[in-house]
Amino acid sequence: MKNIKNSLFYILTIGGFACLMYLIVKKGEPLEITKVTKLSQVIDSNSWSQIKETMHHNVTHPLAILLLQIITIIIVARIFGFLFKKIGQPTVIGEIIAGIFLGPSFIGMFFPEYSLFLFPKTSLPNLQFISQIGLILFMFIVGMELDLKTIQKKAHEAIIISHASIIFPFALGMGLAYILYQSYASENVNFLSFSLFIGISMSITAFPVLARIVQERQLTKTRIGAIVITCAAADDISAWCILAAVIAIVKAGSVLSSFYIILMAVGYVILMLKVIQPFLKRLGDIYSHQDTLSKPVVAIFFVTLLISSYLTEIIGIHALFGAFMAGVIMPQNLHFRNVFIEKVEDVSLVLLLPLFFVFTGLRTQIGLLNDIHLWEICALIIAVAVVGKFFGSAIAAKFVGQSWKDSLMIGALMNTRGLMELIVLNIGFDLGILPPAIFTMLVIMALVTTFMTGPALDFINYILPDKKNQENSDTIQHQGKYKILFSFGDSERGKSMVRLVNSLIGKTSNNASVTALHLEPSNELHQYNIKEVERDSFKPIKREASKYNLSLQTFFKPTLDFDKEIIDTANQGEYDLLVVGMGQSMYEGSFLGKLLGITTKIINPEKLYHTLTGNEKILDNGFDDRTNAIIRSTKMELGVFADKGLKKVDDVSILIFSKEDDFLINYVQKMIHNNESRISVIDYNDTIKHFAELKENIRAIEQQAPNHIAIFSQDKINVPFLQSMDLLLISINAWRYLIETKPEWLSQVPSVLIIKHR
Repeated sequence: MKNIKNSLFYILTIGGFACLMYLIVKKGEPLEITKVTKLSQVIDSNSWSQIKETMHHNVTHPLAILLLQIITIIIVARIFGFLFKKIGQPTVIGEIIAGIFLGPSFIGMFFPEYSLFLFPKTSLPNLQFISQIGLILFMFIVGMELDLKTIQKKAHEAIIISHASIIFPFALGMGLAYILYQSYASENVNFLSFSLFIGISMSITAFPVLARIVQERQLTKTRIGAIVITCAAADDISAWCILAAVIAIVKAGSVLSSFYIILMAVGYVILMLKVIQPFLKRLGDIYSHQDTLSKPVVAIFFVTLLISSYLTEIIGIHALFGAFMAGVIMPQNLHFRNVFIEKVEDVSLVLLLPLFFVFTGLRTQIGLLNDIHLWEICALIIAVAVVGKFFGSAIAAKFVGQSWKDSLMIGALMNTRGLMELIVLNIGFDLGILPPAIFTMLVIMALVTTFMTGPALDFINYILPDKKNQENSDTIQHQGKYKILFSFGDSERGKSMVRLVNSLIGKTSNNASVTALHLEPSNELHQYNIKEVERDSFKPIKREASKYNLSLQTFFKPTLDFDKEIIDTANQGEYDLLVVGMGQSMYEGSFLGKLLGITTKIINPEKLYHTLTGNEKILDNGFDDRTNAIIRSTKMELGVFADKGLKKVDDVSILIFSKEDDFLINYVQKMIHNNESRISVIDYNDTIKHFAELKENIRAIEQQAPNHIAIFSQDKINVPFLQSMDLLLISINAWRYLIETKPEWLSQVPSVLIIKHR
């Protein structure tokens, strides 16, 4: 009755007011005679032409152009970033190349009409201003990622190496400017300004890119990793302070005239450190315990960022320095910084920074380097940059006591320039200091020096190998022990794996070694919170292991290539058993996911595609790509664990599919001896009956452990039987066969451990 009443009210309301509006329009039409003189012309004109004219106006509207630019930039940047990540390079390199690709060096050269449509000159100011907002947010993040306490603790060595890595290339850069000034400097640019900007462009290190490389190369916990991160942080602070002074000198025209700007900048820094920072610290301490920050509090910190950027812009040392300084003075509380970086990073890195790369690409005209002499100058710039930064850092590192290998690695890492270099170059271009040709050469230099970091580290490791191949202390194993490695994602599945592993080695844990491996996406981690993430990841796993008095070693690593890291860790550690979780995201919304009980209400686009194209059976008959790669490439016995909330391992069913499954008897013995599990052996197709050796092995176990093992024929298996089990143990061949022939079994099975024999 209530629904009918509501429907009637809805119909009367909508219908009544619609009729009223119709009557108003009809009453108003006669009024047009005195107001609209060309009505008949409009009615008689060609409606299709009007539509085309309207569509053309809409497509070429500045907002439509800007939205199309953003869509194109993000798609192309993601594609290039993905491709460069696949060849072991930082994603930022691919995004920078994407900018050059969309600029006059490629699209503008081969598809000029499209380039003029997508990037008309009138639209570039809009693109530049939005990209500048992205840079302000990015520099804010960079400032927050610096750990000033770490720099203070290791200030002595770090400052020596850092400042040497600045002064060496700076001096060489000014010498290079002496060679280039006469022929290549812009008109009305004095030598001081030109030489200072060439010097600073040689001196920059890209702290964010370097931090990612250190994470990917597993150097975070090493002495060299700590030193180079500290050096890069000190380098960032020093270089940006020098840049602020250089900008002041350039804008003032002389060192003496810039004194007032520098004096105001010093006053600004004192204000930020002595007044604003203590206030923000107190505010951060008050709200640090809350899971979420209220909007007024968030507004205070963002207003601080904007005011800081505004002050440095009007002082004359660029808004980016203000954003960087605002990040540096933010409260050191890890939770607070994590919340803020989460709020800012996605918008900055994914949406706005690619706009900056493309805007830089639009300024980079490789076609200007149209003769061999210009390419020789470009090669000279690259050589000066590498010699100054690489060898300046390496020599200083050797002087403070580092080995030659570590010194060269520090030099290679400090030579990374990346995005930070592009920011400096664009400032120089905007100030009119760097002409287009020199700007292009310096952009190429930034790309080359960043691209070479990975290969340089590999080459150093090749020519100067470690005398002893020492593994990470967390993964040291002892000879003669049964060694297990399990890789977990979230803590709940990690705890299930601890229970599973304990059932295999519980009573013999003194003769076993267990390592828990946890990988995190390196692009979602920040240098300041790696230790906290590692601690939080292993805390529930260690707590679960302590319940069973299970000694557990831990191994944590940030990476973007999960399957490769799992394979390399397992093979290099020479483990006896590797346990990995089934790639459940692959099966969400799929047929197999429903069978395993790990499906969600979310439709998986990839699975929908394979269903529509008839390829779902291929995927459901095996594993996801990551699991298949691990299956193919690991040397030890492998267990693929499909966890459905394993709480205990008391009742276990083991399916014997063929004679080749006799290796599963070893697991039967382990579980009975170590966990006193009750084992139900499923004799599929009377396999055990036909092979006397298998039958005798099971009978021997039954004699040693009465009431702990029983054999069931295939026709005895039903839903209550399957649901009473805690775990199903099965070979990989039997698993694939069951998917094809007994899918109704899989809908009822408990957690499953699928074993690939060695």
